[in-house]
Amino acid sequence: MREHADPVPQVRRVDLEAPWAWLAAGLHDMRRAPAISLTYGAIFCAISLALSLGLFFTGTEYLLPPLAAGFMLVGPLLAVGLYETSRRLESGEPLHWRKVLLVSTRAPAQLAFIGIFLTTILLVWMRAATILFALFIGTLAFPPLSEIVTLLLFTFEGLALLVVGTGVGAVLAAAVFAVSVVSIPLLMVRDIDAVTAAMVSLRAVYLNWRVMLIWGWLIAMLTVCGLVTFYAGLIVTFPLVGHATWHAYRAMTLET
Repeated sequence: MREHADPVPQVRRVDLEAPWAWLAAGLHDMRRAPAISLTYGAIFCAISLALSLGLFFTGTEYLLPPLAAGFMLVGPLLAVGLYETSRRLESGEPLHWRKVLLVSTRAPAQLAFIGIFLTTILLVWMRAATILFALFIGTLAFPPLSEIVTLLLFTFEGLALLVVGTGVGAVLAAAVFAVSVVSIPLLMVRDIDAVTAAMVSLRAVYLNWRVMLIWGWLIAMLTVCGLVTFYAGLIVTFPLVGHATWHAYRAMTLET
């Protein structure tokens, strides 16, 4: 640990009903700061739509499903501005667009390290998805997006790919979730190293694994709702999860 680093918070157990309270608190934050929350969601909706259109125009739309799944891997880092909004609402500090969009974190280098880790996991997932496709489907060209659903659901090879790919993605997503659910908001407000922050996050997940199963499922469902509505749902679901994640962090840590 670096010299003069902030004290490391302790973690605590929370009730099984806690995820619903976090969502309620996140919704309350959205109502208190609707312009920032919905604009934040609209920005990511627009970015997601632009990336998807770019894939179609370049003939690489087959990358859309793994990229959509990969969104959940890097999403925690993209929501830092929402954590800052909730923090300011909680502490009674004024809200400014510049402060929210350009968050002044306590440990920027360590947060960047976590960002590199999440990006690496995303690249690993994309490579794994390509390898799995080749193993189960063969070395033929990727089919058009309109044929992927039929391939996955109505062929033996497609079903096998779907099952194994879901399992691999779930393992990677669980690892990212366990490392980042507490560490990213923690590094935003505490000057500690990334490894220590990750260990705090892992301990919080270990102590509250039943709650984390519920919370992870809720995040996945809300994210899927945002994606299947051609990203329009992200305008609401992305900031809702972001605000709620701050309250999850606050609930599972004790100030020291």
